[in-house]
Amino acid sequence: METEFVLHSFKKLESYCSQETWKGWDPYDGLNSKLFQAIPFVKNWDLARLAWIQAFKRNPFNLRKLLLIPKDYNPKGVGLSLTGYCNLFRLNQNSGKNILDYSSDTILAKIRQLADLLLSLQSKGYSGSCWGYNFDWQARRLFLFPKGTPTVVATTFCSAALLDAYSITKENIYLETALSSASFVLNDLKRTFTGAGFLFSYSPLEGNNTVYNASLMGSKLLSLCYSYDKKEEYLTAARGSIQACIENQNKDGSWFYGRLPVQNWIDSFHTGYNLESIVTYQNMSGDYSYSREVEKGFDFYINHFFLEDGRAKYYHNKTYPIDIHCPAQLFVTLGKMDKFGSHKDLADKVMKWAILNMQDKKGYFYYQIKPGLSSKISYMRWSNAFMFYAMTYYLLNRFKSYEKNKN
Repeated sequence: METEFVLHSFKKLESYCSQETWKGWDPYDGLNSKLFQAIPFVKNWDLARLAWIQAFKRNPFNLRKLLLIPKDYNPKGVGLSLTGYCNLFRLNQNSGKNILDYSSDTILAKIRQLADLLLSLQSKGYSGSCWGYNFDWQARRLFLFPKGTPTVVATTFCSAALLDAYSITKENIYLETALSSASFVLNDLKRTFTGAGFLFSYSPLEGNNTVYNASLMGSKLLSLCYSYDKKEEYLTAARGSIQACIENQNKDGSWFYGRLPVQNWIDSFHTGYNLESIVTYQNMSGDYSYSREVEKGFDFYINHFFLEDGRAKYYHNKTYPIDIHCPAQLFVTLGKMDKFGSHKDLADKVMKWAILNMQDKKGYFYYQIKPGLSSKISYMRWSNAFMFYAMTYYLLNRFKSYEKNKN
């Protein structure tokens, strides 16, 4: 596939997101409705909150303007975008070209702008730097995470982005903020002990305490922080979490989403999260004792979630829905695991299918493709920021592969 085809798509996406100033809607932002919040009885009823969120998430028609849900910054979306621009800066430096016709100085200004924005979006009152989402989140009847509740997933993406920004700008505030997030993981997250290890909770609040990708995100973040300050307690905790997740890996190499009976599905992008988190630990620590399990997990991932025509499945055992997160995470996983070169044809097919079938003429990417009515709503964090982030990994590795072949 011609790189120019991807670059044209990427330029349209970046232009759209820049015009929106990286603000947008989210699949889960239904409770931000000013109308819903104005009805006390309804907003305080867990079933009503859950039904309201699901109505927006599942509806292929966007009712957010009508029901007074404003576009807003999502910290994870900002973090994804920041990492994307850092990758774009490196791409400019490596290629000697101005990708998107942006000079490195222009990209540097965008990096500083988003990094400073990310600093301002932190959740306060915790042991270290942390970030949450810009909406209340009701998950079944199990728990409610109020707006701003920090999560290990959002915090990992945001802290990793600030480390990326520091590596380019050398602004100490970015480094200091990112490194302090290790204290959030170690001190504010709960631990569920299992076997020879434990699982980090999703957030400091009760609920979602045994989700594998969330626990491994904690390991990833501690490993990244260790690479800077060499605190052994970070690696000890990171390894404890990985050990528990490895012990709970299925015999075929897959992972369920979590340990609860209602969390026993197997999906594409969370599998990708798991793999890149363990690989990050390996690369930062030099401990490769989980390599066999990682390869087994990767074999399951690459053989169960992608169809010959380039469609990326959400679940391992059925084709639909096709969620934009699934093709996007492939490019990140291949890049992080240094497997892009050996799976370049698959990456090209998946990228081409996603662009042809999931990108709107305005530049944004759709949320999900389904057999009936698909959800073609533009979501900033879920669809656009994540695809922007992912496409930069594709382009970085495409350029790297091209240089190797040329030499």
